[in-house]
Amino acid sequence: MTDSAPIRYTTANGAPVPNDDASITAGRNGPLTFDNWRLFEKLAHFNREQIPERVVHARGSAAFGTFRLTRDLSDLTIADFLRGMDTETPVALRFSTVAGGQDSADNIRDVRGFAVKFYTREGNFDLVGNNTPVFFIREPSKFPDFIHTQKKDPRTNLPSQQNQWEFWANHPQSFHQVTILKSDRGMPYSYRTMHGFGSHTLSLYNDAGQRVWVKWHFKTNQGIRNMTPEEAQALPVNHHQADLFSHIEQGDFPAWTVKLQVMTEEQARGYHINPFDLTKVWPHTDFPLMEIGQLELNRNPDNYFAEVEQLAFSPSNFVPGVSASPDRVLQSRLWSYADAHRYRLTVNYQQIPVNQPRCPVNNYQRDGFMAGTLRDNGQGGQYSSTNFYPNDRVMQGAPAPDARVSEPPMPLEENAWVGYYDNTEEDNFSQPGHLYRLFDDGERDRLTGTIAQDLTEVDESVRARIIAQCHSADRDYGERVERHLKALLDR
Repeated sequence: MTDSAPIRYTTANGAPVPNDDASITAGRNGPLTFDNWRLFEKLAHFNREQIPERVVHARGSAAFGTFRLTRDLSDLTIADFLRGMDTETPVALRFSTVAGGQDSADNIRDVRGFAVKFYTREGNFDLVGNNTPVFFIREPSKFPDFIHTQKKDPRTNLPSQQNQWEFWANHPQSFHQVTILKSDRGMPYSYRTMHGFGSHTLSLYNDAGQRVWVKWHFKTNQGIRNMTPEEAQALPVNHHQADLFSHIEQGDFPAWTVKLQVMTEEQARGYHINPFDLTKVWPHTDFPLMEIGQLELNRNPDNYFAEVEQLAFSPSNFVPGVSASPDRVLQSRLWSYADAHRYRLTVNYQQIPVNQPRCPVNNYQRDGFMAGTLRDNGQGGQYSSTNFYPNDRVMQGAPAPDARVSEPPMPLEENAWVGYYDNTEEDNFSQPGHLYRLFDDGERDRLTGTIAQDLTEVDESVRARIIAQCHSADRDYGERVERHLKALLDR
């Protein structure tokens, strides 16, 4: 092995650094002088190394890999990554907890984020979901209120069971997700050993202009494994991060079988539940799972900040052949997710390498923070100085729309009137009751015991409303919570 000269250490402007172990001072024991520009640059950059953490899903892990299509979906969509057998698409997958900040632990009872970025040949498609098929709300205006109750109390700066359960007591639409969260499924052993779900209803459309509604499912090939609170306390607080990183580093690549549920527009019109309600699942007996591919993670990030902390997902990142639905929460997130990234990472966040599409980007967006530092300002090529459309240079190669990728019109209710429509009482308990009856006796007891333990920390009014919700789902559900609660309060 031959010796080589070290790489020259430079400042940000490329100038070589003569000494990084001492600052310039007025004499051996004197004060700093104001010409310590190298020191000031180093300290100033250090002060700005952190960016605002995500308001939700702040603590997370990510890895990279591939999605391989095993079923040609040309009959359902024009999306290039869903057409042709064995088509492979690079992906990024970020896992996270929802409620905790960067200072929280991995292995707590919480919903886990499951967000997939498909780097397709026609742009990035982001599928933003969780490890649960439903969520706490179906009305987007309640999202900030819900998250506030999951975060630290503004006075004590501590988590508050009273705040959490008070919200759930006042919003029975949350009961399905609460049942999942407080069951064994609320504490997955690792990111590798849990399912993922797109949760929202999305749509696919084909070259004949036909649309179908779909739900995405990712079934872990490692098998489901959960843990008890006692097991969680015995594990390091960064267990999920360490588990994912070490398995990939050792070549034990985690994988998921990707499946779809498909519903036609005609089926949706007459179905007995609202297929766009985020608090409900589509029964598999009516809409069976159809396997479409395999997703494998086989590369760890090389730099956590660059590839995980700056990794940004938005449900509005669609590609031709994939689109939205009337899901109210999804509709709100089409705007709010991208807006969150514009705040955290600047308006040009999609120019950051981990977020960049793997295909050419040509548009008339210009300027803003970071413009031109990560790619050409607007990617207009020889027409980069043109910042408007239409223009007289389209026939010479300036960007122009392509009508061939237009999606079909989205159906609305006949004679729909714009206004406020209350959906708070739209059957909040049938599905959580069915889920409860799927649990074995041991899981029912752990679920109801966990809820009862939490209810010891809330007021009588909240207890009464939550117990009433349990009874509405299943009589045994309510009775068990009452028995556990009485035993705890009589101690």
